[in-house]
This record gives sequence, structure tokens and C-alpha cells, in this order.
Amino acid sequence: MNITFRQLRLFLALAETGSVSAAARVMHVTQPTASMQLREVTQAVGLPLYEVVSRRVHLTQAGHALASTARAIAGEWDAFEQRVAGAKGLTSGRLKVAVVSTAKYFVPRLLGSFCKLHPQIDISLEVLNRDHVITRLRANLDDLYVMSMPPGDLPLEDHILMPNPLVVIAPAGHPLALKKRVRLEQLQGERFLLREKGSGTRMATDAHLRQRGFAPGAVLELGSNEAIKESVEGQLGVSVLSRHSLGPRHEGLAILNVQGFPIRSHWHLVWPKGKQLSPIAEVFRAHLVAQAQGWAPRD
Repeated sequence: MNITFRQLRLFLALAETGSVSAAARVMHVTQPTASMQLREVTQAVGLPLYEVVSRRVHLTQAGHALASTARAIAGEWDAFEQRVAGAKGLTSGRLKVAVVSTAKYFVPRLLGSFCKLHPQIDISLEVLNRDHVITRLRANLDDLYVMSMPPGDLPLEDHILMPNPLVVIAPAGHPLALKKRVRLEQLQGERFLLREKGSGTRMATDAHLRQRGFAPGAVLELGSNEAIKESVEGQLGVSVLSRHSLGPRHEGLAILNVQGFPIRSHWHLVWPKGKQLSPIAEVFRAHLVAQAQGWAPRD
């Protein structure tokens, strides 16, 4: 079977983008060239690898198998390149990190000093919801992952980075904002604006409220922290969010001193168990852990 490494990269790009034109852009070739090379790959395998339905590529069983093989080969090659870069003193290479959306409030700042120390290293930072980060984790697409609720069904190397306190927020000027102590029952009449089910914040919040025997009277689900903060500020209700998501200034919002809060959660740095970190990833892991020590949200 005569398939070049570059053709494998192209097929992997096709599998990940779902489009011949998008795969061509990833590989910096024209669409006709990409189509021709993909036909050559199909001919070499001798089985249909994909079909196009409504302008969207759908892999066949053989296509999924080839994509998995191509991903493994590409991952090994990337690891080799990074080991070579490490032997040269980390002067070049590529680092891939995936984080859940709430981690975007602090990970980029922790990345800053690493980039200053290693300016020639290319960094890919994927900011996604928890489900998508776990999908990437299962497929071993990145070097390291940051999340607050690692999946329990995967064997992982799991290192706690730092606390992730979850606080109750309300509109500034809320009657309970000036209270030194608020009972959870006093929020029974409030609408709770919560992240979608499956997010780490929502999972921790639901578990905490169940443990305390509290069921919100009304719930509105929103898909981003920004939408929740705007809605709380607009007096649509109260919410439970990571303290990190509030940033250095949160005019229009108040943190309520509710009994049982903040919920004690943590940020985790994880990767698949048994995976050998590249020299670059190992140096970044140590840097991230060191930077996270004593780091706290800016007031």
C-alpha cells in the first residue's frame, strides 16, 4: 500500500474538518490537488473511505480506521519532533493545550510567561465546552488538558492546579447583597441562571444543591458565562459561577455571602495515563504548576 505521510496528514485533516476544501486549506494545497490526492489514497486502500452527503464528508468504517491510524502516526511523529526540539534546548516545537471555557479567564495569563521564556515554540490553545474537551482527551489530540471535573471513566494522570471557588452572584443592588449571611432558603424564590448540563460548573452546582436538599424554583440554562453575567446584571435571576469568570471588575454584579458557599472545587491538569509527555509538554506542565501556586482571581 503506497500512501505518503503527507497524504495521511491530508486524510486526517479531512476527517477532522469534514470538508475537502477545509482540508486543503489546512494542508496549504489547492482543492483540486487535495481531491486528487484523496482519490489516490482511496485507490491505494482499495475500499471506499468517505462519502459526501449534503456537502459534508462522512467517513466509512474503513475511513474511520484509517483516520485513527493516521492520527496515531501523526502523534508519534509530532512527539519525535518535540523530543528533537527538546534535545536542542526547547528552541522550537509545538505545544497543544485544550481547556474548558471557564479556564480561558486564567490559562492565557499563565501562558504568557512561558511564551516569553520560549518565544520560538508554537502554542495551540483550544477553548471548548467540557464535552468537546473530553472528546479531544479521549482521542489524545492534545498534549495537556485543563478542566474542573475530569471524567471518571478514563485512566488519567491528574494534577490539581489550584482552587476553583464557585460563588453565588446577583445583580448589584440586590436586597441580599449587603447581608453578612444569607441562608440558601432565602434564594428559593429566585430564578437560577445556570450553565448547560454537562459543564463542570453545572455538575458541581447540581451536586452541591442536592446535598443540601435545595431545588431551585425556576432554572434558565445558558451556554456561556458571558450570557449568564449579562442576564444576572439584567436582573433575570441569580447564578453560581466560578470566581475566576468574574474577572478583576464586576460592576453590576454582587457576590452573595450564602451559607455553604463558595463551593470548593479545583482546576485539574490532566492527560491520558501512560502517555509520555514530550519535553516541551513536560516543561510547560512544570511551568503551569509553578505559576498556578498562589495565583488567585484579581479583585
